[in-house]
Amino acid sequence: MAYQATKLALRRLVSAGVVPGVSYALIDGDRVETGQFGQAALVPTVEPLTAGMTYDLASLTKVVGTLSVTLQLLATGRLRLTDPITTWLPAFGESRVTIQHLLTHTSGITGYIPNRNQLNAAELTRALLGLHVGPTFNVKMVYADVNYIFMGWIIEAILGEPVQVAVQKRVLDPLGMTHSTFTPADSHACVPTAITPSRGLVRGVVHDPKGYVLQRRCGSAGLFSTVDDLVRFCQAYCHPERVAAVLPPTWLHRLVADWTPNGRAGRSLGWALTATQWPTPHRVLWHSGFTGTYLVIDPQTAQAMVFLTNRVHPVAPNLPYLDQRNAVIGTYLAEKATI
Repeated sequence: MAYQATKLALRRLVSAGVVPGVSYALIDGDRVETGQFGQAALVPTVEPLTAGMTYDLASLTKVVGTLSVTLQLLATGRLRLTDPITTWLPAFGESRVTIQHLLTHTSGITGYIPNRNQLNAAELTRALLGLHVGPTFNVKMVYADVNYIFMGWIIEAILGEPVQVAVQKRVLDPLGMTHSTFTPADSHACVPTAITPSRGLVRGVVHDPKGYVLQRRCGSAGLFSTVDDLVRFCQAYCHPERVAAVLPPTWLHRLVADWTPNGRAGRSLGWALTATQWPTPHRVLWHSGFTGTYLVIDPQTAQAMVFLTNRVHPVAPNLPYLDQRNAVIGTYLAEKATI
């Protein structure tokens, strides 16, 4: 494998000071190239980035963890896309919203929660269940964590255990993702994320405020992982028949479809969709995380990229990163067709 343009683009993110460091993997079937550039930390002291470090995946938790368990429940008939979420969350009180709405971010659930980050878990739970459905319901894709927080609570209601416990038992352990966890034992093996006024340097503990409050009951954020474990996950996605009990092949193969109500919003169950023209026009799966993480998976060609940074270190939100990240992805999608 070469991917010279992609690796140059990744290196440029570091040399231009857009991110402290980058860890990556480029996957072609069973061939994998991994590497890293830059630093793990800039403050309070500079620390080098080394192979195998653990990252806070932020919203990649949604697709790696919560969606995987959801697909298992769909495959076994314990859940249906058309089920109203009030079957398990009667306190929400809006029966129009279905599992499919949550998974595609078309639920329209919205509303303002005063002092949200100061609430405890019980208070935040009540506040989230008290949100309402707005005018975007069923007509527009509006990405929102609440959809996967609710999905996590539905999983808990069905399986009788917090979503993060279910993900560990049903996804991470059986896939052999041995360095993936919601509770890192060694914070110094973790790449630090932001410095916040209330928490100081966040390292080895979930950065996401809602995840920090909800802990094991959060299905939208909280997972920590490494490049090698995410390579294992991406390869499983490309060959779900090898791990059919974990990633049901029938559902995995359907993920390249647009599952939004109008079929034109570029969103699957969990994943966002983009297009590639090689070897024939088809869709590719992708998802990002606020902390600076990204997965691109092309199941048709068994190609994927793992892209991990701590772009919120030392401070969030680092908006220049977004455009440059997207440019890197564009470079990768163009270059992978030539490999």
